[in-house]
Amino acid sequence: MTTGAPIETGAPSETGAPAKSGAPATTGAPGKSRGPGKSRARRRTPAPARARGPLLTLALAGAFGLCVGPFYWLAMAATQEDKDVFSWPPKLLPGGHLMENLQGLQESIGLTRVLVNTVVVAGVQTVGAVVVSVLAGYAFAKFDFRGRNLFFVLLLSTLVIPDTVMLIPIFQMMMELGLIDTYQSIVLPGLVTPFGIFLMRQALRSMPDELLDAARVDGAGELRVLWRIVLPVNRPIIAALALFVFLGGWNQFVWPLIALRSPEMYTLPVATATLQGLSTTNYAQVLLASAIAALPVMALFLVLQRQFISGLLAGATKE
Repeated sequence: MTTGAPIETGAPSETGAPAKSGAPATTGAPGKSRGPGKSRARRRTPAPARARGPLLTLALAGAFGLCVGPFYWLAMAATQEDKDVFSWPPKLLPGGHLMENLQGLQESIGLTRVLVNTVVVAGVQTVGAVVVSVLAGYAFAKFDFRGRNLFFVLLLSTLVIPDTVMLIPIFQMMMELGLIDTYQSIVLPGLVTPFGIFLMRQALRSMPDELLDAARVDGAGELRVLWRIVLPVNRPIIAALALFVFLGGWNQFVWPLIALRSPEMYTLPVATATLQGLSTTNYAQVLLASAIAALPVMALFLVLQRQFISGLLAGATKE
């Protein structure tokens, strides 16, 4: 008995003929398949991208040379004789006159005394400015008193006043107080830094008041709250502020030149300027003094660079 024609179970193929149930279905258009060779060719890096790597390396090497090259030349020139400092081609290897130049600095400017003066001025100014900035910033951030916003605006307005405008008034004040040619005349004007107060105020505003209130409820006074809670949390900001203040105190030149009169009180920048004579100048000694002035700042930055970068990033994200 005839049962009829076989039933087509497959969907029509891409060529138009019905697909049989046993025939495999076509999954892609003819001619579109990718061979292994063509797949590998498509994954290759384009030629411009391959050439960009060496060019970028050369650019970074050139930038590194521009940044480090002057410091290297400074260090090498400080060990040469005066007549060889500006010789051509330049001498890029250490010379044998380092101790001679150091002895010349000791005899001409009293290098040991000058370094002591600079360290005392920069160190005391840094500690005092950080303490004042933290206390004032904490008061502006966490205490509500009458005229707080007005005082803060007046403080910020002093940032737009050039430092040279304040030289004569500060000199008159120091003259009336009898502090000319003393450490106090150099340190006192730098104890209050509007930028430092602003930086600490912005950082401390982000601290939750509930945390400070909990410490007060437990019986902690304001100084204990500041020492135990506020300072540890804001250590990176304080380190960045200390580095800024120390750099300014170490390199300040104009005000010490005006306020100091005796060579025994000179700081390193002022004493270095006296090495330039009217007729002759020993540039090897000048470069050696410049190298000595740059070393402590570079060393301090290397020690505090992690806190410095963390403080800048934290200060950039404060609200």
